[in-house]
Amino acid sequence: MPPINKTRTRTAAPDNSLTRLRIALTVFFALDGFVFAGWVVRIPAIKEQTGASASALGLALLGVSAGAVITMMLTGRLCRRYGTHRVTVVCAVLLSLSVALPPLTHSAPALGAVLLVFGAAYGSINVAFNSAAVDLVGALRRPIMPSFHAAFSLGGMLGAGLGGLVAGALSPTRHLLGLTVIGLLVTAVAGRTLLRIQPPAPAPDTTEQEAAPHPSGSPAPASSRDRDRTHTRTRGLVITFGLIALCTAYGEGALADWSALHLEHDLDATAGVAAVGYSCFALAMTIGRLTGTRLLERLGQTRTLVGGGTTAALGMLLGALAPSVWAALLGFMITGLGLANLFPVAVERAGRLAGPDGVAVASTLGYGGMLLGPPAIGFMADWFSLPAALTSVAALAATAAVIAAVTRRAAAA
Repeated sequence: MPPINKTRTRTAAPDNSLTRLRIALTVFFALDGFVFAGWVVRIPAIKEQTGASASALGLALLGVSAGAVITMMLTGRLCRRYGTHRVTVVCAVLLSLSVALPPLTHSAPALGAVLLVFGAAYGSINVAFNSAAVDLVGALRRPIMPSFHAAFSLGGMLGAGLGGLVAGALSPTRHLLGLTVIGLLVTAVAGRTLLRIQPPAPAPDTTEQEAAPHPSGSPAPASSRDRDRTHTRTRGLVITFGLIALCTAYGEGALADWSALHLEHDLDATAGVAAVGYSCFALAMTIGRLTGTRLLERLGQTRTLVGGGTTAALGMLLGALAPSVWAALLGFMITGLGLANLFPVAVERAGRLAGPDGVAVASTLGYGGMLLGPPAIGFMADWFSLPAALTSVAALAATAAVIAAVTRRAAAA
């Protein structure tokens, strides 16, 4: 009896600490979306301030994606060395400070340079808190990863809404400096909790085939050839899940930049209605992520990936080829519901396989897809038409579903 009582006493504290850890990580996900959206809504004002042409602004904005992609792999190594919690807090401070830099510039090259710094902080914190979330998911043994990404989406909606409200009253400098203050205060509060809690040890994945035991009952030591095979197989699976993240992020980037133009130019929607297009997509994605944990518990990861990719493909075909505005808006919502959980599941699975390095690889490929999507759609729109170009989102969503189905057995192992 005494050992049992001691065991019960020990398990109560970790449950409480894991709950506090989940809340702290949720706050950081929401803060990330809040700060990023606050910057995005001030892009037109900063374009006017710098006097940049559309093409020069486009090149400057690439600094965000470039900075993120460049630093993600490095952040994975830093997380292994210093811990995901410490790196998350440091990156949150850097993100909060760097968001105040864009309105201080007065030329497109200077804007591109500071956005490179902002993008580096943005990409780094994404790797750090996703890696911390992967460990927590493993410790809780519940598929709660979509809930963190739902917090990011909700933070983004709040940041965009607040930015729209203050845009007429505050200059970009004051607005983004206010985001810096908010970010530092939130980091100070949530960061204390995060730094006080040790990252939980992730539960090891079980494989379908175990090493053959010795007659004594202990498993036979793995040979160097077996270790090489396991390493190669793991790396291949991480890249596979990274490709699923790429297909998802491609669609997010394409809809963010081209959905309004498609509604206005191809379906003769008013500017106000056209602006609703991406909002419908974002709202549906948020709802999908809020219900993602329950969906994963009912269907499992593979069925969720296959079903989500298929749903997004059908929705995007409707959104791209619909003859009316309302049918297209419905298509965008279906697409958002389908894509909602693909990126969180892909990043979580890559992290379970290879730790922070796996998260870094999947995130790098994902943000590469977001970087590739908008210009690819533009080129295809020039060659064919914008509706035809948007069907590439459906094609990649279907590709993600096929990848998940084909690699089902390997992923399960």
